[in-house]
Amino acid sequence: MPRDYYEILGVERGADDETIKKAYRQQAFNYHPDRNPDDPEAESKFKEAAEAYEVLRNPENRARYDRFGHEGMGGNGFGGFGTTDDVFSAFSDIFGEFFGFGGRTARGPRPQAGNDLRYDLTVAFRDAAKGTEVTLKIPKNVQCHVCNGSGAEPGTSAETCQQCGGAGQVIQNQGFFRIAVSCPVCRGEGRVIATPCKECRGRGITRQTRELKVRVPAGVDDGSRLRLRGEGDPGLHGGPPGDLYVILHVDQDKVFERQGQDLLFRQDITFVQAALGHKITVPTLDGEESMEIPKGTQSGEVFSLRGLGLPIPGSSRRGDLLVHVTVVTPRGLTKKQEELLREFELLDEQKPLKKVKSFFRKAKEAMGN
Repeated sequence: MPRDYYEILGVERGADDETIKKAYRQQAFNYHPDRNPDDPEAESKFKEAAEAYEVLRNPENRARYDRFGHEGMGGNGFGGFGTTDDVFSAFSDIFGEFFGFGGRTARGPRPQAGNDLRYDLTVAFRDAAKGTEVTLKIPKNVQCHVCNGSGAEPGTSAETCQQCGGAGQVIQNQGFFRIAVSCPVCRGEGRVIATPCKECRGRGITRQTRELKVRVPAGVDDGSRLRLRGEGDPGLHGGPPGDLYVILHVDQDKVFERQGQDLLFRQDITFVQAALGHKITVPTLDGEESMEIPKGTQSGEVFSLRGLGLPIPGSSRRGDLLVHVTVVTPRGLTKKQEELLREFELLDEQKPLKKVKSFFRKAKEAMGN
């Protein structure tokens, strides 16, 4: 009967993923073929530990194994590894993380994703509010049109590196380990270009300025980021291209203040309009809108006009237009205006001004005593 996978790695059944990973690392280190040359028993335990880790690192496989044991994995263990090279191939990322080198069977350089690019775009407030389309000129690397990215002059081709045999790596002895390092001749490429392309000088890419049309969604805020997939630098060795990230910088507006998706507009009114009520006209993103100032409005009150703010990206809803009113006290009154105000004071039943004057008079008298 196959040994219990938890027993092989020396962990409890409730061990978390990190504990299982560390345990496998130790087992792989102990029984690594380079540390135990020509040792069949060590090789067997090396493959056995890899099989245990293959099952326990996968949540679904682990749950099936916990419930049904080896029978749930097919009766004779899961998958299995015929050679140590199979182990290196399956866990090349793990061995690269643990020991600084990957699988032994890899040939040539691995595909690499292209670099992501960043473009900072300044947008006028009204354009950001309503949405707009902008044409960008992006300097970027592109695949060489002469050699189609091969790096070799047309009519020639790259040759397999004789130093590493096309693997891109050579083996160096460091103690009891044999460590794979990048080939010094081909620099990890696995191939050598005898006749480089004159256009790109063997790099396979050239620098060009590309024009791209970018749609700025309505309602975007300062600092918003647009992602254009595949518009970054091209990948290497068949890898995917990177992405282009457009960072938006939205200018401030002379009329409105932004508060999220709401717009704030400040409106001055006279104390007569505040006291008696008045209809005013306020600006919006789409023109003008009438609104009522109720009787008795106090300075600093805010009125909300629903749906007249900024669009909410990804939604059909909009923010509100907030109108902040300030009651302005007039200066330089005419004689007639002063008379009318004094008459208003006399007609005021509560006579607040008289009470205020009386309070200050009494306070002054008290301080004099």
